[in-house]
Amino acid sequence: MATIVKTPSGTWKALIRKHGWPTTSKTFRTKRDALDWSRRVEDEMVRGVYIQRTASERMTLEQALKRYLSEVSPTKAPRTLISEQGSAKNLVRRLGGYSLAALSAELISGYRDQRLSETTRRNTPVSNNSVRLELALLSHMFNICIREWGVGLPFNPVTNVRKPSAGRGRDRRLTPDEQRRLYAAVDAHSNPFLGYIVRVAIETGMRSSEITNLRRSQVDIRRRIVTLNATKNGQRRIVPLSMAATAVFKQALDHPYRPIDTDLIFFGEPGANGRRRPYAFNKIWQQIRNRLGMRDLRFHDLRHEAVSRLVEVGLSDQEVSAVSGHRSMQMVKRYTHLRAEDLVERIDVLRKQRQI
Repeated sequence: MATIVKTPSGTWKALIRKHGWPTTSKTFRTKRDALDWSRRVEDEMVRGVYIQRTASERMTLEQALKRYLSEVSPTKAPRTLISEQGSAKNLVRRLGGYSLAALSAELISGYRDQRLSETTRRNTPVSNNSVRLELALLSHMFNICIREWGVGLPFNPVTNVRKPSAGRGRDRRLTPDEQRRLYAAVDAHSNPFLGYIVRVAIETGMRSSEITNLRRSQVDIRRRIVTLNATKNGQRRIVPLSMAATAVFKQALDHPYRPIDTDLIFFGEPGANGRRRPYAFNKIWQQIRNRLGMRDLRFHDLRHEAVSRLVEVGLSDQEVSAVSGHRSMQMVKRYTHLRAEDLVERIDVLRKQRQI
């Protein structure tokens, strides 16, 4: 039986001591509320379904996300950490004051709809993928609270919330004329690294961060492979080099002004601490792209182009996945876009072979 006592401040405190369960207490404004709560908790204890909700009622979303960013996010890739910090800011700004126990599927659904109706600083609509990432962060935080932090929650409310559709994958391909003009423009830049990086992206399908963070020890010219130890999905990957890519790496490694204070292949100027960082090319890339009238071309589209070309030369999905690092065949299909005119030529060749 629960003990109900009146406190000096005029409130009512319910105290439950039951064998096999931790001592539980809660304060209420009325005696009736204290009795109702104690009966419900004792009934849940008898049925073996009681969850101590005190922590979830006291911990706000802002507090939980702060702990998550300090304990969980640092175990992930640096880019993921930065992304989660941005997602957390949006969640805290709108839901940070709610306790974890108060966050219902209805509240989270309202947050989703509100975010999808907003625009970014560039006056463009907030993308479905941005909202999906924010909900994914919120969902994983709830799972950590339940499984590892011992926060009393009966379930993860995000699991009952419909996620925005992923949307169409980008199908931007590089035409032969665009590639010719792009190569001419980057080659004309004062830093030859820009041309090297663009060519490596198109020839190998590596991400920009994977390229710029390459060290000399990762490139084996004789075997024509690049070993990537730190990738987006955390898995080690070995990328084969075409003859064109091998030639580019030879040029980069033989750069006449290569300093002795860095092992980076594509190095930048020393920072305030005297250490060299990877070559930062994004600003000049955007300027050249815009000047060429290719504003819709993102650097990541070069990875799409490379993966699509691997499919076009006849590599299987498994072989393409091994080169690109995609974990699932579904992602490979989303990143590959074959030109209809190339398929027409291939169909003609195959038909001729059958007639022979």
